[in-house]
Amino acid sequence: MDRMERMERMERMVGKVALVTGGAMGLGKGIAARLAEEGATVVITDVNEEVGGATAAELEVQFLPQDVSREEEWERVVAEVERRHGALHVLVNNAGIEGHPEAPKDPENAPLEDWNRILAVNATGVFLGCRQAIPLMARSGGGSIVNLSSVASLVPTPFITAYGASKAAVDHLSRSVALHCARSGHRIRCNTVHPGQVRTPMLEVLFERLAAQQGVTSEAFAEGFRQGIPLGYFQEPRDIADAVLFLASDESRYITGESIAVDGGFTLAN
Repeated sequence: MDRMERMERMERMVGKVALVTGGAMGLGKGIAARLAEEGATVVITDVNEEVGGATAAELEVQFLPQDVSREEEWERVVAEVERRHGALHVLVNNAGIEGHPEAPKDPENAPLEDWNRILAVNATGVFLGCRQAIPLMARSGGGSIVNLSSVASLVPTPFITAYGASKAAVDHLSRSVALHCARSGHRIRCNTVHPGQVRTPMLEVLFERLAAQQGVTSEAFAEGFRQGIPLGYFQEPRDIADAVLFLASDESRYITGESIAVDGGFTLAN
């Protein structure tokens, strides 16, 4: 790649304002970094104010504290983005949780409280984000909503029942948002990305819990999991961030209501 091509690639998001939830660490941090790298003005949000602030300073982006499950906090965040920047072109609904690490996750024993909290963050949070952002994005001339689902929405997940159900809800919601925005003339696209196996803190906690249930080490469990990935290796946050970047940019201007699995072929073999 020559210098001119590199410079052109660095400008795909110039002039665009992007909001990324759950941006303090893991996938959210990787997505925020990639959008900023391509010239976007990026605002990240997270419930973890200390880590969120540090990440914002590291990436040279902006940070706002937010619990995505609370409507009033969505109202505050979107209003603040408009006050600061006068527009919003990209919304990445990335924030998500797997639930209390010690709570059962199977359909027979999962506590209702844990189910409700997971759905509140992972599904209701995405709904609230879309609902609050659409009017501002429409006033901004349109844009792109990218919702993070999971391969857990594409295969049965009795070991993380609520998580899988919440991510399936995100996928269906995204298609409804896409059709609504298309028919409303908002020039807003909405698509879904399904990450596979990224060694984020959330996945590490899941591996530790499942490994303990099977009486093996976390690394032994992870190795067995890796062997079930057709491409043969775990992905990096950058792999997801690149997919989000494509959907956020004008390069995907005629794509809406679609789901992209970035999983190394995992769903093909399961």
